[in-house]
Formats: sequence, C-alpha cells, structure tokens
Amino acid sequence: MTKESKENSDQKKPDLSVVVPFYNEVDNAERLWNRLQPVLADLGKTYEVIFIDDGSTDGTRELLRKLAAQNRHLRAILFRANFGQSAAMAAGFTATRGEIVIAMDGDLQNDPADIPLLLEQLEHGHDMVSGWRKDRKDSFLIRKIPSKIANRLICSITDVRLHDTGCSLKAFRGDLLRRISLYGELHRFIPALMRIEGAKIAEMPVRHHARQFGKSKYNLSRTFRVIMDLTTIRLLMRHLRNPLSFFATFSFLFFLLGTAVFFVCAYRIVILEQTLIAVNILLILTVLLWATAMQFFFFGLVGKLIVDYGTRRSIV
Repeated sequence: MTKESKENSDQKKPDLSVVVPFYNEVDNAERLWNRLQPVLADLGKTYEVIFIDDGSTDGTRELLRKLAAQNRHLRAILFRANFGQSAAMAAGFTATRGEIVIAMDGDLQNDPADIPLLLEQLEHGHDMVSGWRKDRKDSFLIRKIPSKIANRLICSITDVRLHDTGCSLKAFRGDLLRRISLYGELHRFIPALMRIEGAKIAEMPVRHHARQFGKSKYNLSRTFRVIMDLTTIRLLMRHLRNPLSFFATFSFLFFLLGTAVFFVCAYRIVILEQTLIAVNILLILTVLLWATAMQFFFFGLVGKLIVDYGTRRSIV
C-alpha cells in the first residue's frame, strides 16, 4: 500500500474528516469531489477529505492521485491490490485527524448535501449518527430484500436497533471511531463496534440516489464471511468486558471431561485390577484434558487483567 498526499498548510487538526473508499469508480470520483467541495466549504469548518482507492483497475487510482495533487484539502490513500471495503475504511479512519468523521460511499448514491444534517444530529449529544435510506433507489429483489433480511439478523444479534445498518453515510466522534478495529466484513457492523465502545447512536433518514455510472460491487458471495464476522461481533459484545467467563466455561468443560476419564482409569485399576500400562493412554488423556482446562482458565485470567488495565487507562 502506498500513500500520497499534499501537505496541509494548516497544522491544526481539522474540525471534520470525510472518508470515502473507491473501487473501480473512475466515472464517479471526480463528480463526487465536485459535489462535496461546496457542501464542506459552506459549513464554516476546517476539513480534510480522504479518498481511498482499493486496488482499482479502471483508472480510479490515477484520478485520485491527480485530484490529491491539485487540492490541499484532499488526501489519497492508494492500495496496490483489492483488500476489501473494511480494509479501505480502516485505512481511512486511521488517517483521519478530525474531531468529527463522516463516512460515505463513492458511487454518488449517498448525497453530500446530507452531511450538515448529520452534523446537526451529532451536536444533540450523540457519538454516532447513522443514515437511513428510507426511500432506497435499488433493485427490490437483488438489493432491498437481502438487505432487509441481513438488517433484521444483524439487529437481533447485536441488539443495536437501526432501520438500515448497511447505509455507508454516517457521522462519528473521531476519538471513539479511531478506537475500533475493522477487518473481514466488519464495516457492516460499525454501529455494534461503536456500541461496544459505549457510543450513543442515533439514526436519521437520508437521501439515496440510483446509480448512474459504473457497476455495483454488491454480490451474495460475501454471505459466509458476513456470518463469521457476525459471530465474532456477538462474542465480542457478550464477553469483551469479562473474557474470564467465556474461557472459564471451556475450562470447566475440559476439567469435567478429564475428571470423567480419570474415574474410568481408577475403575479399571481398582475394580478390574488392570495394570498402569493397560490404561496409560487414558492417563495421558486425563493429564492433557486437565492441562487444557488450566490453559483456558489462565487465558481468561490474562484477558481479564488486560481488559481491567485498559479500562483503568481509559478512565485516567
């Protein structure tokens, strides 16, 4: 991955950072920049815009390089290969310096004119404001129905109640956002990750436009990865604050299993009068199961110590 940017003459941290990932959106990137600029200029805030190219092969990379060289407010992060939307957004979030961060898609379906409305909602005491594509301009069968199913599943598992978890147009408190880690398909679960950090989350309707240029990157092949990441999120939300309870469960199960095998050994030696050689495999298995139980317990103990230490540091 290479990073190209023009030095900002203002060394102070900007009030606002806007993060936009692109993948083969050469027809949309400059149009988005031209629509984004006047909206941000009218806010009366200092700002930076970070465009991330996720290994495009259609000329988007070269276009972003040119735009970043021409505009002091724009920085470009250029991936050498396609690593996925989560990796692109993670790189953009890490590079932000603004007190407030706006995330949006680069396909012109999100409307930059909604940014002031998101900021207004954020000022009401929220840490994150998520867009809701109430009047979504997408295919009913291919996009809307799978999205509704996925949305209900995600909300039921994460306990974060939103009408539209898949909308990329969101506003965040920068300090909280930069504490989360994205990988796999976790960009779909940013509200849940923010909730883990204690964020207050709101939702508001935003405009949504039909795609005019380029091709949609959406497909159903990501379903398995999404399910795996959803499992990860559920485990994090349930056990992140107290990992000892998670590991202790496995520790107790392995201890019980080892104890059961031990009693089988004792029965064969004492009652059936078998030799130690005859039950040596069961004895080895007993030791291994008990050792595994101890390992799980110490994993949980170490995890709890790490969490407690991190909590104390965040309070201080």
